[in-house]
Amino acid sequence: MNFKIKNIAQMRKDAEEIFYSGLRAVDPGLAVKRYCRRENNHIFIADLRYDLSEYKNIFVIGAGKATAPMAAEIENILGDRVKKGIINVKYGHTSKLGRIKLIEAGHPVPDKNGQKGAGDIVDLANNAGKDDLIICLISGGGSALLPLPFPGLTLKDKQDTIKILLSCGASIHEINALRKHISMIKGGRLAQAAYPASLVSLILSDVVSDNLDVIASGPTVPDSSSFDDCMKIIDKYSIRKKLPKPIVRHIKDGISGRVPETPKTGDPVFEKAQNIIIGSNIEAISAAKKKSETLGYKTIILSSMIEGDTSHVAHVHSAIAREILKTGNPIPSPACILSGGETTVTIKGKGLGGRNQEFALAAAMDIAGTENIVILSGGTDGTDGPTDAAGAIADTNTLSRATAMGLNPVHFLANNDSYHFFQKLGDLLITGPTNTNVMDLRIVLVTTSTENGPEL
Repeated sequence: MNFKIKNIAQMRKDAEEIFYSGLRAVDPGLAVKRYCRRENNHIFIADLRYDLSEYKNIFVIGAGKATAPMAAEIENILGDRVKKGIINVKYGHTSKLGRIKLIEAGHPVPDKNGQKGAGDIVDLANNAGKDDLIICLISGGGSALLPLPFPGLTLKDKQDTIKILLSCGASIHEINALRKHISMIKGGRLAQAAYPASLVSLILSDVVSDNLDVIASGPTVPDSSSFDDCMKIIDKYSIRKKLPKPIVRHIKDGISGRVPETPKTGDPVFEKAQNIIIGSNIEAISAAKKKSETLGYKTIILSSMIEGDTSHVAHVHSAIAREILKTGNPIPSPACILSGGETTVTIKGKGLGGRNQEFALAAAMDIAGTENIVILSGGTDGTDGPTDAAGAIADTNTLSRATAMGLNPVHFLANNDSYHFFQKLGDLLITGPTNTNVMDLRIVLVTTSTENGPEL
């Protein structure tokens, strides 16, 4: 097909359209609707069938940034068969609910609201009987939103620990391994509380490879990590002296056997538990690919599983964009490169930002002065780090515009202050709460002056 050459402004608009197409594909309510249906007195969840007449009560529990619309759809499907429910969500990530209590709580650093809600959720699970059905709704953010410290630990211990882990560059897998071992609800302990009730969890994945025991720290699945793993992570990042002393002592007690391990594969508490992933990053990327192709771009998906240092990943993406301009590889222009996953930032400065904004800033420095390149990086939850932005958008002219305004990108990057850099340029990606969360979506658009057709 002929492709009319687009200027930077039009490419930026395309990048945002592609991003929002990815978001729509992982709408949590629609995901529940795709996987769940009711026919008379039966509810079908994926390939499972539950005869509602066999259950005395149906309870709904859960936590995560996307849990509110998931709960709303469950209420639509089951109606008055829902006896009671409790879910924890991030502040502002709400929906109108009837029978299910919604508690807004802190994320990424847990707070007292989250602790109270987590305690109520465990109490509900503990009081369920063998003739009851519990539907558990889990999405990204569930770890921070289910803070229930192990006896002897405090909420502040957990808060301080999470802050240290977030700032040292630990991966979500590593962070959640520690979360599971200092919690009374994560790492399979919620399934332990629910047994012998029947338990089915509907899960929206926000982790690379969709590892069930990592999503929201795996409250309803066997835990593959151990106290030994936790200590190795602590020593890997040299944070033993920085962590609260009760946390380190608790990990040591776990290694020595004085604190019980999280339940593992084969534990009978999982005999009546089912876990079903109803949405993930690749679905968002696939929808984005369809949209980019309708806009005339030749499109490839790099991966939905990209991890690692944000700046390094940004350099790889910008290098691919420059390769397209020079040699037409790995795909000729007009090109769209898509990727997903979740990178990490080691915080060394005192600025404000998140991994997506830092990605866009690092990439902007690489693509300065080239032909038409636009790079967008955004979190599908609408929140990038402790900011009100989902991410940012950069292009070939970003650095020249910044220089004209007296902004030094090297300084902003060194100070981890990408938010204020893009705020001054008006290039933050602001979506507001999206009520979903399947990690990040990165979009790289490349065109040259030799495309077939007149310039728009």
